[in-house]
Amino acid sequence: MKIERVSTGIKKLDELLRGGIPKKFFVAVTGEPGTGKTILCLHFIAKGLEEGEPGIYITTEESRESIIRQAMQFGWNFYEEMSRENLIIVDALMREERDEWCLRRLTIDELIALVIKAKKKFGYTHARLVIDSMSAFWLDKPAMARKYSYQVKRTLSKWNFTILVTSQYAVTTSDAFGFGIEHVADGIIRLRRYIRGGVLRRFLIIEKMRQTNHDLRMWEIQISEEHGLELVKPIEMRKEDIALPSKVIKKIVEAKRRKEEEI
Repeated sequence: MKIERVSTGIKKLDELLRGGIPKKFFVAVTGEPGTGKTILCLHFIAKGLEEGEPGIYITTEESRESIIRQAMQFGWNFYEEMSRENLIIVDALMREERDEWCLRRLTIDELIALVIKAKKKFGYTHARLVIDSMSAFWLDKPAMARKYSYQVKRTLSKWNFTILVTSQYAVTTSDAFGFGIEHVADGIIRLRRYIRGGVLRRFLIIEKMRQTNHDLRMWEIQISEEHGLELVKPIEMRKEDIALPSKVIKKIVEAKRRKEEEI
């Protein structure tokens, strides 16, 4: 059976996914701050707009203006797409009372209601949805991550979306802010970063993608104003390149144990 796919907007990543993300999937894009999660999501939305698919972008940790400026930096005019009513950017950070596309409260129920309201403006045509990031909804209650992720996936899957959701990782431990989102997701694209020889290097690996024989290697990525996010080359990493100190590992194991007990 042929699987219908949607492009990520990054040519090499599409190749590694055998043509792109399966349509209507719920995909987690995870990683530490500064690894390129938002830029990957901008590629995804911009490609959809290029192909005539409307987009909804939920931003919880930056303002709408910040997202628009970042897109412009890479040559995507989100102002124009918004004026044409092809794109809705929901600002969940500033929460302006008189703004139709702002979340008043950072709750999953209000998020889902506003996404559905936005989708009704586009009709039942396929649309792309980004939630950047989901972690904001459970930072003070990480044990709810799995429940909230399932609620979003189950409810919005009926509305003809392909969905990317970002999830933050702690800088010190690389542990997820929220236990469970990766179990719910149909796919996981993980972004990592390391400093070697005083230089920041970023990496991407597809850890999971249902219904797809995807590439299993870690790829070095580069971000530039000319090309956005690019996959440069596959790399081999030694265990010592990515291993955390034993004290940190013990803290992660203990934190996960406590989360599981809370659930």
